[in-house]
Amino acid sequence: MGAFKLGERGSAFFSPAKGLRQISQRTISTASRRQLINRVPEKQKLFQEDNGLPVHLKGGVMDNVLYKITMGLTVVGTVYVFYVLTVASMPKKQK
Repeated sequence: MGAFKLGERGSAFFSPAKGLRQISQRTISTASRRQLINRVPEKQKLFQEDNGLPVHLKGGVMDNVLYKITMGLTVVGTVYVFYVLTVASMPKKQK
């Protein structure tokens, strides 16, 4: 009995695998050529400076907006939980 070879054209199973391997190799090789800017020292200076802000708000306006949304959802959720517990603790009157 003959064994399949990895690059054989007649095999329907190996053709997509070969194409996928080529695409993945191409993606990895092009990604490694890109030069990334190291912004870590800038962020370290920003977060370590003593300006009186808590660390979760030092990122800027977007941090402040996300903080306020989170606090608002927390308050709304807490009020809703107390409402549901109050409704659940009072059984409905039977007629």
